[in-house]
Amino acid sequence: MVQEYQSPVRVYKHPFELIMAAYVRRFPKCPLIPMFVDSEIISESQSDDGCVLVTERRCTIDIEAPRLLKRIAGVDYLYFIQKNSLNRRDRTLHIEVHNETFSNRVIVRERCSYTVHPENESWTCFEQSASLDIKSFFGFESTAEKIAMKQYASSIKKGKEIIEYYLRELEKEGVTYIPRWTSTVDSGTVTWRHQLLPPSAARAIPVNSAKDGLHCKDSSCSAELVTGSPDDKLDADYIRRYLGDLTPLQESCLIRLRQWLQETHKGKIPKDQHVLRFLRARDFNLDKAREFLCQSLTWRRQHQVDFLLDTWKRPQLLQDYYSGGWHHHDKDGRPLYILRLGQMDTKGLVRALGEEALLRQVLSINEEGLRRCEENTRVFGQPISSWTCLVDLDGLNMRHLWRPGIKALLRIIEIVEANYPETLGRLLILRAPRVFPVLWTLVSPLIDENTRKKFLVYAGNDYQGPGGLVDYIDREIIPDFLQGDCMCDIPEGGMVPKFLYRTAEELESEENRLLTDSIYKSASIYKGAPYELLIEITEASSVITWDFDVSKGDVVFNIYHSRRAPQPPRKETHGIASLGAVNPQLIDKSWVLGQDYSTVEKALMCREGESVQGSHITRWPGFYILQWRFLSSAACAASSMPRVDDVLASLQVSSHKCKIMYYTEVLASCDFRGSMTSLESCHSGFSQLSGTTTSSTISR
Repeated sequence: MVQEYQSPVRVYKHPFELIMAAYVRRFPKCPLIPMFVDSEIISESQSDDGCVLVTERRCTIDIEAPRLLKRIAGVDYLYFIQKNSLNRRDRTLHIEVHNETFSNRVIVRERCSYTVHPENESWTCFEQSASLDIKSFFGFESTAEKIAMKQYASSIKKGKEIIEYYLRELEKEGVTYIPRWTSTVDSGTVTWRHQLLPPSAARAIPVNSAKDGLHCKDSSCSAELVTGSPDDKLDADYIRRYLGDLTPLQESCLIRLRQWLQETHKGKIPKDQHVLRFLRARDFNLDKAREFLCQSLTWRRQHQVDFLLDTWKRPQLLQDYYSGGWHHHDKDGRPLYILRLGQMDTKGLVRALGEEALLRQVLSINEEGLRRCEENTRVFGQPISSWTCLVDLDGLNMRHLWRPGIKALLRIIEIVEANYPETLGRLLILRAPRVFPVLWTLVSPLIDENTRKKFLVYAGNDYQGPGGLVDYIDREIIPDFLQGDCMCDIPEGGMVPKFLYRTAEELESEENRLLTDSIYKSASIYKGAPYELLIEITEASSVITWDFDVSKGDVVFNIYHSRRAPQPPRKETHGIASLGAVNPQLIDKSWVLGQDYSTVEKALMCREGESVQGSHITRWPGFYILQWRFLSSAACAASSMPRVDDVLASLQVSSHKCKIMYYTEVLASCDFRGSMTSLESCHSGFSQLSGTTTSSTISR
């Protein structure tokens, strides 16, 4: 397996020429990097005007590895070839490195670059990428890979420290400014001007690091440039300021996942803080985090969760009887949410509103929590990516263990765990009664292990003593109902009047609307029973558009045309009844392809996890049938089409059943030709979450 690394953009608040003067001091050896034993120049060439200098070095590296492994490999040192291409006019240095030792067993590639900051020519940017591919290593491939990654991560961390060390050395020597390269012609020869200004004209070198500029209040302060890296790349100081301290390999995972989203995801790109949460939830396993995030993005898009806070209005019943709300922040700057669960009539809320309204309420709380984390990050000058939840169980009794209410709670927990990972920083459970262990036994299996470690439970009045509430929340903001001095405007809850209860039929008719109350519809495709959708076209040149996600299995998508109307479908009473209701078939078994109906689009094979968008300009009036058919594994093996990207490739279909989520629309020919807005609006609701997403073409 190839290991890859991509660094953030590291910004030096010094001119390029001064950085280069510090950089060359690393050679031929650097005492700050013990593993860098020595280096020698094996070739050097310079352009006639002195602008371009190309230097090749052979570097000797002493890897910290077990002596036994070195003896088996038969080497004490590793040798690498480094090629430096310095362009003084363009103010760039490009570095390419590859291994000389074990080059037939191991492939190591590294690329680095020093360039001028695009928005401040007095600053210098540094980027670094590398790959490691161990094909064979005496049976110790895994061990060698771990050692190599550990050593490389250590050298990355020291990289900036070394440059800053030599900058200080230059300052001690009085070298604080080096002029830019210019060419001068004298008697037909070109020379390179490189002289130091006198101390009186020298620029002082700032001692503080770039992150100090983040606290500048002046709107013209150049510190704002820290987040404006080239091509919207992540800056190391931005990561430290807004996302926290990450190891080099964790930074690399974040950058690579972010780049993948920018290249393949056509919808709203999630913010860096949110992407980082999914990486943390999967211990920075890039493939697992990418799959986890893609599933969540699909869910958010299908249910338009990004617009929930702006479009959903809380029912008055929730405003009156839902005893929870935001209340200042804890000692770490996290937003604080208080839920008086013991005072809440959960049974009454479920009976009066249904599970759907409570789910939307919880989702809106989480969405608001994300916003508050961003705001507190700016206010407190440190990364805030989670919130603290205080749950008061005073009043909890067996009524709260009502089975439909527990069912609703379990579903809500499941959805929150799947789409808001690593958002709970701490959960303080106060005044837990005897019935609490019963509730905890029911819900704890659905809660992630890392999340459970953040739970602190206090029985009775234990929260008032040492190690209690005052350790996490400032005394002056402890709510009055917890014997504090702060007035809290969170509703007290209470019993929901029974005359507000809705009938079981009313609740059932609205149940699970979050899964269906959108422009998308869901369908199942069984082996031998395709899903077919009939569209009647009365005007030629109308445009049929479609968007669909393949959420399970592989399918084949076809479009057929018939001048005769299909007969009303008859429900089959035999066959695969065990799989559920068989899809009614529009194409009669007696129909002959080419006579009774014809194919108008080439069959499209769609893999699990793909999003497909397309349109078809109809040539004739009549009846068009959109068909999704089960694609068997045998057909997959025989196909020459490429496999979908590794985002969801590891997921396997466990039965002869596929699932899709689709949306179709018919556009009048005048609307289509007169304006592209209609077609674009259809596309905007769907994002491509697969690197090999297929986009159907418009037939003419």
